[in-house]
Amino acid sequence: MKRGKKYLESLKAYDKATLYDPIDALQLTIDTAKANFDETIEASIRLGVDPRHADQQVRGAIVLPHGTGKTQRVLVFAKGDSAKEAEEAGADYVGGDEFVEKIKNENWFEFDICVATPDMMGVVGKIGRVLGPKGLMPNPKSGTVTKEVAKAIADIKAGKVEYRVDKTAIVHVIIGKKSFGKEKLNDNLSALMEALIKAKPSAAKGTYLKSVVVSSTMGPGIKINPMRFMG
Repeated sequence: MKRGKKYLESLKAYDKATLYDPIDALQLTIDTAKANFDETIEASIRLGVDPRHADQQVRGAIVLPHGTGKTQRVLVFAKGDSAKEAEEAGADYVGGDEFVEKIKNENWFEFDICVATPDMMGVVGKIGRVLGPKGLMPNPKSGTVTKEVAKAIADIKAGKVEYRVDKTAIVHVIIGKKSFGKEKLNDNLSALMEALIKAKPSAAKGTYLKSVVVSSTMGPGIKINPMRFMG
């Protein structure tokens, strides 16, 4: 894979073999984010779990202290009073079957997060095979299947992010923008790591935090010493 000049310059700014302290790694991530836009900063955490086993799944959600820097578009499946509540709370789209048809027939995905009241899950289930692979299926564990739609929307707009281990045992989560600076990014990363540690499955054996890497949209991955999060 051919790399650009800025990326190659960034590689010289740090040691690939070093496990940095979180705050130093985040400063290096900022320093190596050389694109002409406010790059997104992402954390990738490899966990010591086997995602093939149901009792070793790691999934949940957290409201980051400083948000993500991105305004999330929210689709809510609700009816009656819950639909009215969702509209008043600032949901971008609220409805039922009409959005199921729009997604099915028009391949419409002008939203980032999907929320549903429990009584609407039968409706949402019709497009489960479409929403699931995209990570958009509402789920009680992440707080997106709920009767409290106003709170769910407020949390999402405030910077709530979902985390879920993928089939390679890695969790990928956006923790902010380059413009946040290292202190705010560190606050967000710390909150995420605390949530992941609390979510450790009892069935997981051995080392839980295998590796922690932070990177910008166009920059290289900077390794963090996982032991710094173990208290």
